Amino acid sequence: MIKIDTQQSLFDIWRENHFEFKEAYQNHNSSFVAYLLPEIAVGLNVFEILEILHKRFGTTRVQEALNPEFKVKSPVSHHIDAEWIKKVNMVGVNIRTIGNFFNLIKYLLTVPESQNSVHILPIWEPGVVASLYGKTSWNINPEFFSQELKNAIPYLDTTEKQLKVVINLIHLMGKTVGMDVIPHTDRFSEMVLSYPRFFEWVKRVGGRISEISDTLHKEIEEIIWLYLHRNGTANQTPVSYSKNIFFDPDIPILTDEQKSEILFGKKEDQALRLRRRIELIQEIIDQGFETLPVTMAPPYRGLHINPEDFVYDERGNKWYTYEFDHPEPMSRVFGPLTRYKFYLLKDGSQELDFDRPNTVVWDYVQRQYAHCQREYNFDFMRGDMAHVQPRKDGVPETIPDFYDPLRSIKEHIVKNQAPYFGFFAETFLAPADTMGYGDENAHLEAILADSTLGDLQSSVIGGREFMEKLDYYHKLLKTRSFSPNYTMITGDKDDPRFDDFYRQGNHLRFFTGLFLTEMPSYMSLGFECRNLHQIRGKNEEYSKLYVFTIHNIHDADKVTTGPFIWGGNHAQFMEFTELRLLAEEILPEINAHPVYWISSPGKNNFLLIWQAGHFIFVTNQHPSLGIEEQNLQQFGNALDGFEIIYNSEHFVKGYECRIYKRIIN
Repeated sequence: MIKIDTQQSLFDIWRENHFEFKEAYQNHNSSFVAYLLPEIAVGLNVFEILEILHKRFGTTRVQEALNPEFKVKSPVSHHIDAEWIKKVNMVGVNIRTIGNFFNLIKYLLTVPESQNSVHILPIWEPGVVASLYGKTSWNINPEFFSQELKNAIPYLDTTEKQLKVVINLIHLMGKTVGMDVIPHTDRFSEMVLSYPRFFEWVKRVGGRISEISDTLHKEIEEIIWLYLHRNGTANQTPVSYSKNIFFDPDIPILTDEQKSEILFGKKEDQALRLRRRIELIQEIIDQGFETLPVTMAPPYRGLHINPEDFVYDERGNKWYTYEFDHPEPMSRVFGPLTRYKFYLLKDGSQELDFDRPNTVVWDYVQRQYAHCQREYNFDFMRGDMAHVQPRKDGVPETIPDFYDPLRSIKEHIVKNQAPYFGFFAETFLAPADTMGYGDENAHLEAILADSTLGDLQSSVIGGREFMEKLDYYHKLLKTRSFSPNYTMITGDKDDPRFDDFYRQGNHLRFFTGLFLTEMPSYMSLGFECRNLHQIRGKNEEYSKLYVFTIHNIHDADKVTTGPFIWGGNHAQFMEFTELRLLAEEILPEINAHPVYWISSPGKNNFLLIWQAGHFIFVTNQHPSLGIEEQNLQQFGNALDGFEIIYNSEHFVKGYECRIYKRIIN
């Protein structure tokens, strides 16, 4: 066992001991490379990474994984359903923060078996402000390509091939991996222009909406059709088909790929595709048309344009801000995005007619995401904006076939491809009629969610709000079919506005997420060494700000000017490493046992104590009172016959964690 000098820098510790740390991983004495800082890991060269993997898994298995035509079997492929996802400890990764897909493998060398699942933020080509959630095509984002990996293995010469082998390697490492499923696109994505009838259009006169109807797409199709005849096809093929054949999804003469190449060109020719898309956009907006933007939370519908609020783009086009006629507290309009037209409209209004689903859109979206799951071998989906429930009467007693697109995607994949495929829903377990109409818990069950993000990351640990949420989540865990997550930090809260939440108690967040085995947990990349930010850090220290790419000085709170900066909180990293190493010994035993609560969550109970197998875990959620001051002795009988094996004694008062082990004579 290597003795670690905690007075040394972690860079010196790695430089002096890296052979031993790597050997422990390669010889299966550890499930991760201990004491390897993420910022060091992503800087290791490809040959060192491949050597480590070859020694850990063997040449044959690694060579298979490096073949993009081969699929390494998922570690959960033997499951008959998605129950497995209800207890995983998940790590969320924005690929922009680490540079490319292959760097994900480097980063995961620092992540132990105890954190056994990976959520990859959106992987598709982005649109306006390069937002990952505003995808502009179904092509994999070329910015995530690793030239280093191609130089080492020349046949891995596309982003798609590299993603396939990265997922193979993640599966080889024993972890599950999930994709983001997004029910919207960039407002002028290639999908919008290829299938105008799949989206909602408005006609605008100056700063006023003049028309919204289910038939406006016909005028858009005519504009695109005339453009094709005037400018020719992007792939130089003759137009030997009618407009109806080109645009009608019920006439499957042309494939999605063929349509894309006709309109924009081959996916490799990014410059041509962008030029033609911009030309088409310009012709459409010159005639007063644009797509309706995405909205969040009630009332969802009922928008107008604010004629006094607009910006100009680089081509001189004026883009107006949309606002709600009657906004409620959580109402939001996402200007750069547009949602698929899943339902037709009620005549003469902006209201959706839920009795008239636009079935071709449902089929299209199901097909596209099912193809992605099958092609890349994803194990679960993270359903973006799963809290959307726009029916004013709330969740119906009988769930109709076309209730929710995320549900339909999960059902389709489970039925036709992967029965073990899981659904991790982005909801915040908000009160009724807040993020969606009706009861959000009933909605989660209606959409067949297996687990949900929750909102513990939005409050200070140990505060009244945090304790009430944890108490509530514990009740949901026992009474609902989905599992709320114990969220340590999420990408959408790694933002300067939320620094207050992470200036204390991070050790306790990590401890609970790791050892409370009846509940799944979620941690975004970077939490291991995140600075406490007593004073706001540089924008480059916040992973949230890499969801988009903004260089406009007017958006100073979102601008980034360089690569992501890893936190320098190495003391926290060492604490987490100690817990991860301890988990290597403890989790194999406690995972086989149910959790028995000695002192369960409650809004006024800060001392949480649970037992699993031969171990008892004590966590003190109070920020200033110590464990002993809260009278641990009242549980003395429960602790009889146990000895303490871990004590976060460096915390004098508040936020302590302890582990007791049964004394076996």
